[in-house]
Amino acid sequence: MKKPSSKIREEIAKLQEQLKHAETREAERIGRIALRAGLGEIEIDEADLQVAFEDLAKRFREGKPGTSGRKGAGESNTGGGQSETVASGAASGGTAEA
Repeated sequence: MKKPSSKIREEIAKLQEQLKHAETREAERIGRIALRAGLGEIEIDEADLQVAFEDLAKRFREGKPGTSGRKGAGESNTGGGQSETVASGAASGGTAEA
């Protein structure tokens, strides 16, 4: 049984709408976390922030130590690159810990 193209288009439109809502929920969740971490209070170039988030995502995907808990994430500096410095600086920027 083949579906007519109009039915497939309807399904694609529904899926695109579901994707849009899912991405909005994810963005709001991550945005709230970033604000609680103090990222809204510092001036940082968007490209640098993007790189820092990509590095953070990579760390979590690889399961490296120091990825769970606020204190461990702020103290762990495994790569030594600029984006890691940005990420750890942002994490410690909201607290008095060094």
